[in-house]
Amino acid sequence: MGICRVDIHLPSDEEAFDTAVRIVKAADPIDYLVVALEQKDRRLIQVIMRDGPVQALLDNLQSLLEDRSGWRVTVADLDVTLPKLPEPKNEKKKASSQHTREELFVQVSSDANLNGYFIIMVILSTIVAAIGLVSDGVAAVIGAMVIAPLLGPILGFAMGAALGDLALLRRGILTLLAGVGIALGVSFVLALILPPNWESRELMSRAEVRLDGLALAMAAGGAAALSVTRGTSSALVGVMVAAALLPPGAAFGLFLGYGEWEFALRAALLLSLNIAALILSALIVFRLRKIRPRTWMEQQHATRAVWINAGLSAVFLLIAVALIVLLDLGQTVDIGN
Repeated sequence: MGICRVDIHLPSDEEAFDTAVRIVKAADPIDYLVVALEQKDRRLIQVIMRDGPVQALLDNLQSLLEDRSGWRVTVADLDVTLPKLPEPKNEKKKASSQHTREELFVQVSSDANLNGYFIIMVILSTIVAAIGLVSDGVAAVIGAMVIAPLLGPILGFAMGAALGDLALLRRGILTLLAGVGIALGVSFVLALILPPNWESRELMSRAEVRLDGLALAMAAGGAAALSVTRGTSSALVGVMVAAALLPPGAAFGLFLGYGEWEFALRAALLLSLNIAALILSALIVFRLRKIRPRTWMEQQHATRAVWINAGLSAVFLLIAVALIVLLDLGQTVDIGN
């Protein structure tokens, strides 16, 4: 379980200071210290505490200070504290470790930005994926999955819905659409250069849409959201491979370039299915992990946004499942004839 330090910078307001100290004490900190400053008009409280109760502390401090000016609260993770701290006896405290809402917002929001780095990484990962698909190179396809940044805007979209933040929600979906559009354009151009290889299992498998792909995408989306909330970003590498967003997108563009419309539609269905499943599972995990706004009114807006987007994703998934079943039935009839 992580340890962090919370610095509370306050103006010289005795009422606010006394209330802030009571809030700190109620948060059950490991330790806290009122620091004497040279500036006579400033106060500083340094708090060391476990990650779990930090969110409640921040929410209470914001409720106290939001109508005042000249205050700031900073949070920093601590790698080491001496002497060594004993493990908490309360099992609930042990299991409650996760980043605060503010930390998650900064992390997810930065990954959902449409900037030069995002565009370059999409272009490079699409080139790697297209070459891997046409040459049947498994290693190249896996490498493209890892370096592709498309998972970031999906998590941004889900986080925006969970927090009722329309700006983040809109930025996430626009960045995702831009990334998919760039991938389609680059792969379409590459189809004019790279000759088709219909013997490539990597390419042709992206035209196969099955129900087990839905389960994989749901599990990957849940794992992505869970690893983000717990701060275990290293686990996202495996999630990126499991999510497999870029290969079907690159295959879609390649099939369009080759004039194979049926294969292109199947790859587009696989891509859309993965995106919808990732969004739905991320929304569910964020909801279960209680990632929500601070105030009651904002929570109502966020709940409405979550239900709307979850409902739309679920409806799309049901339509996709129906199409998959129809495609499977069509293939069975063709084989029987």
